Amino acid sequence: MVGRSFSGYERELRNLLEGDPSSVRSYARSVPPTERAEFERLIDLPFLVIRGAGSLGLDLVAMRWGLSFPIEVKASTEPVIRFTAASGRAEAQLKAHRTAIGRAGLAVLYAYRRLGLRSEESWRIFLGSEPPSSGVFRFLCRGLPRVGETREGNGILRWEDGQRLSQFLERARLLMEPAGGVGA
Repeated sequence: MVGRSFSGYERELRNLLEGDPSSVRSYARSVPPTERAEFERLIDLPFLVIRGAGSLGLDLVAMRWGLSFPIEVKASTEPVIRFTAASGRAEAQLKAHRTAIGRAGLAVLYAYRRLGLRSEESWRIFLGSEPPSSGVFRFLCRGLPRVGETREGNGILRWEDGQRLSQFLERARLLMEPAGGVGA
């Protein structure tokens, strides 16, 4: 099954990144206690998130302190999303993203929401393109698992290989946090 991008999951991720207190606290209840603190920080250190539109457009763009990153949202009950499944639209989308993003000096992130999980963080983050050659975003992309490839060179997401959203947020905060904390 191809991972589908459901607007409800886009909204969930958007609300989390924007630091919506009820969304953050609701999601944080479902993750292990060691991962909750990073989500709670979003309430005081939110991102500005813009929702994209269009059939091959990006789902979200998150921004904070001069850092911006485009995000494509996928959701599935399955542990693996094959970009060539069904019509192959996800594969065409991945190629289009890589072309557009590379020209702009950015990188596209894929956020994979595994459906049906109860006691584990359900969002995983992947790098969907080459990392930028300069800037802070380059450092944020370091260590991010990439969208995998099949033997035929097509995109594949393996949920278990992704970076937990809480780890990604912690890294972003540590890279971008002003010296002395918020309001310094």
